[in-house]
Amino acid sequence: MKVDQKGHTVTIKNTQGDFNAFFENVTQQFKTYENQNVIIDLTADTALSEKDLKLFLPLSKQQKKAKKSFVIVITDFDFNAVSDKLTIVPSLLEAHDIIEMEEIERDLGF
Repeated sequence: MKVDQKGHTVTIKNTQGDFNAFFENVTQQFKTYENQNVIIDLTADTALSEKDLKLFLPLSKQQKKAKKSFVIVITDFDFNAVSDKLTIVPSLLEAHDIIEMEEIERDLGF
């Protein structure tokens, strides 16, 4: 697991190749990131299912309650197959763009 801090955003990348171990690590250490926007980078994982991504739903809800963003980055995935409650994008650039837009919305009081 690689953690990269940039401003008010932390990017957590799965470098292990084992999704279940990565998810456990993220869940255990999530309190550390609760005051920051979080990007989960799963671009290295090619065989993830909708069920795997749904595991992140409680963490996403927790971030939304704290008025922070939670974005998952995964390539080659049917983005319509997953709940609208999860923000999933195909690239890191789009993840940062989403966070910028959500920050602006929060500043404007939406």
